[in-house]
Amino acid sequence: MGTEYTPPQDPLVVLHEDHEVVLVDKPSGLLSVPGRGEHLADCLITRVQQVFPTALLVHRLDRDTSGVMIFALTPHAQRHLGLQFEKRQTQKTYVARVHGKLEPKTGQVDLPLIVDWPNRPKQMVCHETGKSAQTDWRVVRSNDDETRVRLMPKTGRSHQLRVHMLALGHPILGDPFYATGAALDHPRLMLHSETLRFRHPDGGQGTRITAKAPF
Repeated sequence: MGTEYTPPQDPLVVLHEDHEVVLVDKPSGLLSVPGRGEHLADCLITRVQQVFPTALLVHRLDRDTSGVMIFALTPHAQRHLGLQFEKRQTQKTYVARVHGKLEPKTGQVDLPLIVDWPNRPKQMVCHETGKSAQTDWRVVRSNDDETRVRLMPKTGRSHQLRVHMLALGHPILGDPFYATGAALDHPRLMLHSETLRFRHPDGGQGTRITAKAPF
């Protein structure tokens, strides 16, 4: 994780806004919510609230992950979206670059996850006490060194995509927790939340918002 927290100072990128929700493109290296202590106060929700004062948290992305994040602008929207996330009615697609050649072209990882207490916040696979976790994958392109892959999590466990890729033997490039050697030697975690599908809190219409991967 490193001791220094020097979040990027990029201007806020608003992907969509209306009377109920705002969706933004979170940069890698920025916390979703404040951490413990004054030095971890700068975070995405604080920045969003400077522009949209009524913004409320619905979900989080890891500090090192970039991409689409939705905030509610009303308590109604927060409840509505919160239930969708809880009941797994939202759909998220991520883009990742992983170490090595991932085969076959498509598949699913179904491995239960639990926090690795002595090494937290790391997570690990545990068949005895882990919580159910599934991730579908689809290869976009690959060579012998790395694979570009789309990841569709069916569940929303902490570090799910990172641990599932590691379990396949293909850690996400630049992952400060799970990658080693050449796989670690990248300027950032190569994981980006590309698309979020949800039902709009005002009327329930299916809505799809996308942010292009910066890598």
